[in-house]
Amino acid sequence: QVQLVESGGGLVQTGGSLRLSCAASVFTFTTYGAGWFRQAPGKEREFVATISWSAGITYYADSVKGRFTISRDNAKNMVYLQMNSLNPEDTAVYFCAARTIPNAGKFQYEYNYWGQGTQVTVSS
Repeated sequence: QVQLVESGGGLVQTGGSLRLSCAASVFTFTTYGAGWFRQAPGKEREFVATISWSAGITYYADSVKGRFTISRDNAKNMVYLQMNSLNPEDTAVYFCAARTIPNAGKFQYEYNYWGQGTQVTVSS
């Protein structure tokens, strides 16, 4: 069974930083692309960032480009999202996702596994 567990969410003031972590259980396939998505209250879930297995390819939503950084540690089966210069528009539940091929992916339908999400709240 595949499990993704996010952590690191919380309450932060505008301009602050948070680092989200995603711990992946052992996969039967050896390589996987990963991504972060978020869902704000009353809105659809949206793409935030994605990273390939090799970490050689990353993509970001325009709204977070230059402020967020996605990374991974394959030896530990961990994926991270460093979030800087946070603002209230970043308030959302953040989800980690994994797909069964090593490529990065920007679309939700590309992902096979999802975590339960972690709440990020940015106060003004």
